[in-house]
Amino acid sequence: MLACGACLLAAAAFADDPTAPPPGAEWNAAQLVRVELIDDRFVPDKLRFRTGVAYHLHLENTGTDMHEFTAPEFFRSVTLGNPTALDLPLREVTLQPKKSRDVYFIPRVAGRYPLTCADHDWAGMVGEINVE
Repeated sequence: MLACGACLLAAAAFADDPTAPPPGAEWNAAQLVRVELIDDRFVPDKLRFRTGVAYHLHLENTGTDMHEFTAPEFFRSVTLGNPTALDLPLREVTLQPKKSRDVYFIPRVAGRYPLTCADHDWAGMVGEINVE
């Protein structure tokens, strides 16, 4: 019973903080990938993942404008560990200047997925996500 109580406490803590790692060993061992959202570009702008591997995507807006990490096809193709980290369900992450957010996921479907900043794609803020 103590183990179940600990699980409930961990789940409750996660529900209060959608950026915290979800409970479970696979998320604790997730590979960290950092992406910086700078005015008019992603750094890096090409991301590569493997199916079946747990990832911890750390997104940080170091620009002066609000930016989005918009990748609806990609987000539909993964198992999300913390779906509440996404804005506009399963579509994007929106970040105000100097803010960050973490997304935990496991890719399920190989392919190439477009990445844009929905508000700045016209200025070249685009990228690509490749899942092998």
